[in-house]
Amino acid sequence: MPISVGTKAPDFKLKSKNATGLVDVQLSAHFGQKNVVLLFVPLAFTEVCTQELCDITAGLSQYSGLNAEVIGVSVDSPFAQEAWATQSKIGITLVSDLNKETTKAYGVLFPMLAGVGDTSARAAFVIGKDGVIHYAEQTATPKDLPNFTAVKDVLAKLS
Repeated sequence: MPISVGTKAPDFKLKSKNATGLVDVQLSAHFGQKNVVLLFVPLAFTEVCTQELCDITAGLSQYSGLNAEVIGVSVDSPFAQEAWATQSKIGITLVSDLNKETTKAYGVLFPMLAGVGDTSARAAFVIGKDGVIHYAEQTATPKDLPNFTAVKDVLAKLS
């Protein structure tokens, strides 16, 4: 069960890999400046996850127009995420929750996905500039996508 709307968002500092190397991405660095759409996805290179993040990339201007940064979280290594982003032309920041601490903090751990182990469930959170969760959704199954219309509606009210 994801943590509730109205809760202070658990801060994190996770690794991301880009052309310059490994970098730290800290959620609280956005507080006071931008809203954050935090998307948890189960695994890199899988069909539904790839489609979701490619769709988000294609509509990224909608999110930036609502003063929001979109960050994708998976339990894959930052190196696998970089290869996935390059191959699939994913244009959002991907961060590695390899130890699953952030996934657990947000209450979206999915046990034994397809028998391969624990992953993040598919989930979406809108975190306001105030650091508070304004929208929280974990999908019924890993194949279902979050309600992105609802995500944008919440962002529009925060902008």
